[in-house]
This record gives sequence, C-alpha cells and structure tokens, in this order.
Amino acid sequence: MTNTTNTQQKCWLTFEGGHQNEPCLWKMTVEFPDVAFDIRQASVQKDIGIMAVLFTGKEDRVTAAIQYLTNLGVKVDPVEGGDLVAG
Repeated sequence: MTNTTNTQQKCWLTFEGGHQNEPCLWKMTVEFPDVAFDIRQASVQKDIGIMAVLFTGKEDRVTAAIQYLTNLGVKVDPVEGGDLVAG
C-alpha cells in the first residue's frame, strides 16, 4: 500500500557537471505534475548551482520525484532541522 499523506520535504539541490545548465526541475514536473516545488534560495555559477527547495505533495510522489532528480545527476540533501529561507 502506498502512502498518500500530504507532506513537505525540504532539500538542498546541487547541480554540477553541466547539470546546472539543464532544466532538471522542469523535467521533474513533466514526470510528476502533482508535486509542487518552491525555490527558496538559489545560486548558480558557471560550474555549480545550489538551490534550497521545498517539495509538496503526496509522500510517495515527493519521494519518487526526488529520486527522479537524483537519477538525473542532481545531488539531493535533505535539510536537517531549521527552516528554509523564509520568503
């Protein structure tokens, strides 16, 4: 049985190795249109991009969407404690 409880997952996304120039979040939304994301902070340089992102949706879908980003080559680290930048 899948978990269909609504959840929010806070993550740091790191884009390296050319992934900072790819539309990875857009690709995720095509595959997982039921998972919302809110970019709370971002810094994109020539060689790296880092984003603080809040994902919202059904728990199993959020987990699958984050795994999808990992499969695309994005490094995903959960935010431990505290909140993302308020905005």
